Amino acid sequence: MATIANLQIDQGSDFTTTINLDNLDGTNFDLTGYTVKSQLAKTYASSTKTTITANITNASAGEITLTMSNSATSALAAGRFVYDVEITQTSGGAKTRVIEGQITVHPQVTST
Repeated sequence: MATIANLQIDQGSDFTTTINLDNLDGTNFDLTGYTVKSQLAKTYASSTKTTITANITNASAGEITLTMSNSATSALAAGRFVYDVEITQTSGGAKTRVIEGQITVHPQVTST
């Protein structure tokens, strides 16, 4: 079962967060041989989804970085969204949802 982690995004700002995956025994989950993908949507049933750029930044340490540019966060409506992060094993194609939760987008006042 995926770990639940709720996130906050300031609309119109660059967003970056780092996730570290661990095995059940507390050691780093080695992401060598995996790819990662992340999306957000207004609800789980929404047909419209927005990509969150997800990169494995340190495979042996189980480190994933999620980012969105300020132009991407500006395009989001203020409010609550749901998101998840999935990893895919490149050799066998097995997919695992590792993180899920809510994202709250806080509205901006100042725009460019």
